[in-house]
Amino acid sequence: MITKENNFLIYCMECYKNEKNLSGGAVYNLFTGYGVWDYIKECYGALHTTGEKYIIDDIDGFIGDAGKR
Repeated sequence: MITKENNFLIYCMECYKNEKNLSGGAVYNLFTGYGVWDYIKECYGALHTTGEKYIIDDIDGFIGDAGKR
């Protein structure tokens, strides 16, 4: 079943992939390795109201913070 949250996950992945010129597999591995999937799900309420640039910047910030842990 495709939910609005799952559609949003795909949207975020595609936006990030296109902005960073990465393959879908590379983004999948990156998001999985840093826990981005869960982060997006947890922040869906706020993130889905923002724009593409904000989402990409927010994911970059999350990955950067995760790398410091």
